[in-house]
Amino acid sequence: MNLYSDFAPQRSRQVVGDVLALLAIGAWAWLGVTVFQLVSNLSTFGAQMEAAGAGFTETMVDIGSTLGGIPLIGGGIRVPFDGASDAGQSLQDAGQSQQVAVSQLATGLGVGIAVLPILMILILWLVPRVRFARNSAHARTMLDASAGVDLLALRALANQKISALSTVSPNAMEAWRRGDETVMMALARLELKSAGVRLDR
Repeated sequence: MNLYSDFAPQRSRQVVGDVLALLAIGAWAWLGVTVFQLVSNLSTFGAQMEAAGAGFTETMVDIGSTLGGIPLIGGGIRVPFDGASDAGQSLQDAGQSQQVAVSQLATGLGVGIAVLPILMILILWLVPRVRFARNSAHARTMLDASAGVDLLALRALANQKISALSTVSPNAMEAWRRGDETVMMALARLELKSAGVRLDR
């Protein structure tokens, strides 16, 4: 299966198109990764909040434990510090939630920025390239067949534009029915050229 045309101008356009498409895919992928990393950096605030909450909770628990050991009044003094440790736990939980939210946002933005344009490029570039390779392979197979020229001429009558057919013969269908070899060869060349295959390759 040939990916490129036998004709230099068409082959050059295909090569340039392939290079541009691959560069565009690489650029969008890089942009998606960059956005993901930039947004992910915002999770440091959540990490700091979580660390601060954990540290505050630990400090309040330690103070409450220390003061709670004082005879007679320890139990009453400990209660406010236990309440403060709960506030620290809330701060720690909020920091964790912020990190999860930032991670989800970074992933969504990174994937969205990269994947959607890349899909569009693949649809607009890869699908026609695969179709060309398939048509080229079919044309080469028909060319190698015993009745290849006849079949290619018939395909040209079915597939090519009327303006292109009229350049071959004013009445190309009638000439094909008569078995006019000159017209049939011209029609076969026309069909092969659209498939990127040179007849005298």
